[in-house]
Amino acid sequence: MKIPSLSRARTLTAVAAAASLVLAACSAGSGTSPSGDDSGGGGTSDEQLTVGLVAEPVNLDFTTTDGAAIPQALLYNVYENLVEVDQEGEIVPSLAESWEVSEDGTTYTFQLVDGATFANGEPFTAQDATFSIERVSSDWTISLKAAMDVVKSVEAPSDTELVVTLKQPSNDWLYRMTTRVGAMFDEQGVSDLANDPVGTGPYDVGDWTRGDSITLTRNDDYWGEAPYFETVTLQYFKDATALNNAFLSDTIDVIGTVQTPESLEQFEGNDAYQVIEGTTNGEVVLSMNNESGPMSDLKARQAARHAIDHQALVDTCWAGRGELIGSMVPPTDPWFEDRTGDYPYDPDRAEQLLQQSEAADETVRLRLPTLPYADACGQVVKSQLEEVGFTVELDQLEFPAAWLNTVFTNADYDLSIIAHVEPRDMGAVFGDPTYYTRYGDPEFQDLLAQADRGTPDEQVDHMRQAAQKLSDDAAADWLFLLPNLVVADADVTGLPQNAISESFDVTGLGRE
Repeated sequence: MKIPSLSRARTLTAVAAAASLVLAACSAGSGTSPSGDDSGGGGTSDEQLTVGLVAEPVNLDFTTTDGAAIPQALLYNVYENLVEVDQEGEIVPSLAESWEVSEDGTTYTFQLVDGATFANGEPFTAQDATFSIERVSSDWTISLKAAMDVVKSVEAPSDTELVVTLKQPSNDWLYRMTTRVGAMFDEQGVSDLANDPVGTGPYDVGDWTRGDSITLTRNDDYWGEAPYFETVTLQYFKDATALNNAFLSDTIDVIGTVQTPESLEQFEGNDAYQVIEGTTNGEVVLSMNNESGPMSDLKARQAARHAIDHQALVDTCWAGRGELIGSMVPPTDPWFEDRTGDYPYDPDRAEQLLQQSEAADETVRLRLPTLPYADACGQVVKSQLEEVGFTVELDQLEFPAAWLNTVFTNADYDLSIIAHVEPRDMGAVFGDPTYYTRYGDPEFQDLLAQADRGTPDEQVDHMRQAAQKLSDDAAADWLFLLPNLVVADADVTGLPQNAISESFDVTGLGRE
């Protein structure tokens, strides 16, 4: 199967992220003004753009540090991949002009662009691609590195040809190459990734003022189409009011992560602004510790799921702007099924199950990251759980550092709330028993494996079975799907309706 070569003129539009969202999504949204124009402002300019975001990266090395904030800032902007995801969710060329797949689905032969260079001046070649792919298994430490376990060998017959051979056919591997694990690195540029990232992208990190902002500076030696803005500053806010006030005072040009949906009313209907509401694949998860503590009891987890009135929760804590899905699969994935009926709101049943569980006389620790959606929705979850008899102790952990260390790394929690934003991440979040959810059921793992190596139809069937298994086991509760909510100056172009990858891609932004 040959994938035709496409023009490398960058057609990807900026991905506006919601609360650390860097997600893949492609269904239609609605906005108060047109968006999705990828024409930019035409050519280049000396103009600057400032985008307001939340959840600043703790460092700039996404090979050793989990979380969405780093690829949100760097992927596609500073680092490029062989392939990317476009606004329709399709895999398209990037540093690879084209590729062929063998009949048995195990060998990928990529033809790479000629003339691309890294920000340090080193040329990008197939040897760099070999180094980057092999390095995921050897040097990466984050859980997402498992995406490369299927790779058997990587060879570079020439500077512009790359051959990747898989151990067995994988429906998922090429898609993963559009994410952070597919980023291309220079062997001479990985000595200080936490502070000095080196990529082939249209931008380089010009300045990082910790606790405040990251400034991306246009790479004047970029091999492809140059972006419109000379600099793009990603400014971080922990307070939703400060974020909105910064926009209203013209300190920033774009609110990339609207933190209080009810605040949209002050922007809607004003010709000076554009308000975009689309979709994401960011599931807001009520995480449960499946291994230890009161929530390791199935009946306690089932009680919690029946105790949550999801529509009331969304209406209360997120102004009704969120989609109920009932599973770890967003509607933009091919294997989506509406599973909201699996555990309907039933406080009587919840109370009955709780009394039969080991959690009946125990205190449940709800440990929340200091993110607006977690704070707002956590109060509602606590109240609804207490209404059916749970004793809930709520505390907040500074995000990202304290939450990542306490909850994510050490699994020192019973319940938490976090938006899982990586695309197609059901297996990553629940397939590994050492991951913070501590699930990793063998039957679930087997369904994921069958889905990956089967036909496309078998993939859909087995992924649906896996999602059902996850729901039946009440491995977590899925509160709602975050919407893509963006506010910007009316003359900013290139903003998409939907968040479609891990990247907040600023390369297609422009100004009329």
